[in-house]
Amino acid sequence: MTNLRHFTNLSDAGGDTVAAMINDAIDRKAARSTWPKGRSDADAPLSGHVLAMIFEKSSTRTRVSFDIAMRQLGGAALVLDSGTTQLGRGESVADTARVLSRMADAIMIRTDDHSKIEDMARHATVPVINGLTDLSHPCQIVADLLTIVEHGKALPGLEVAWLGDGNNVLSSILEAAGLMKFNVRVATPEGYDADEAFIAAARERGATITCHRNAEDAVRGADIIVTDTWISMGQDHAEAKLRAMQPFQVNSALMAQAKPDAKFLHCLPAHVGDEVTEEVFEGPQSVVFDEAENRIHAQKSVLLWCFDKL
Repeated sequence: MTNLRHFTNLSDAGGDTVAAMINDAIDRKAARSTWPKGRSDADAPLSGHVLAMIFEKSSTRTRVSFDIAMRQLGGAALVLDSGTTQLGRGESVADTARVLSRMADAIMIRTDDHSKIEDMARHATVPVINGLTDLSHPCQIVADLLTIVEHGKALPGLEVAWLGDGNNVLSSILEAAGLMKFNVRVATPEGYDADEAFIAAARERGATITCHRNAEDAVRGADIIVTDTWISMGQDHAEAKLRAMQPFQVNSALMAQAKPDAKFLHCLPAHVGDEVTEEVFEGPQSVVFDEAENRIHAQKSVLLWCFDKL
């Protein structure tokens, strides 16, 4: 591929491309709304292409959505994990990238250290996609933005409230805010703050990012409320962290402070009763399962961009 397109973070694509991804996802989703999930799109734009998916972290939505996305685009996907490949026996990321580049048309990796995906992209001669790292989760945020737009909200000027841990999902939301011109109110307990580099980059691009220690201050008048599990994958169960997070639980009283038509998002899996109450999670403002389904449609657009077909 002459102009190699990696998707390690949202900025690799840019704001105009993310907007195009959302529009493409909406159109493709509508075109196949009554079809079986495994049927290829009418144009099958990735016919004959294979995606190699590397999982060093376990997954449900990322694994299934990328697999189904490739099937719907006419291609195929294969799964590799550290327990059943040479990755688990110490083969370098660089060598893995060079081998897979000769055997597959693109690589998706879901891992811990973000430097691994940067190393993969440096040595691969096919597109490399970030399925999640400890730093960021860009594919999730394309799906989130798609869900927000589907529910009738324009992105420029949107007020998004984030409650809880300043984690990788928040980092990608902040990156999206700068690219798509919306604002983020971040409410985190002391010691669990958002990544300062992502805050600074979003502000540089014109987004208003405010940081709070009080959940009510963040959600008052917000259009979107977002949270995530308090104990991230691979972290030990930390009692001190759970205690610190408790005031940031999304409950009905908190949702009442947001706009009447505000929506609740969560990337899943959720620990209902911790970061969100059952009443909110199962309530009419929750769009978490639309959000989960949209991982397929967002992934399709990411893949098409990587293959220079969007």
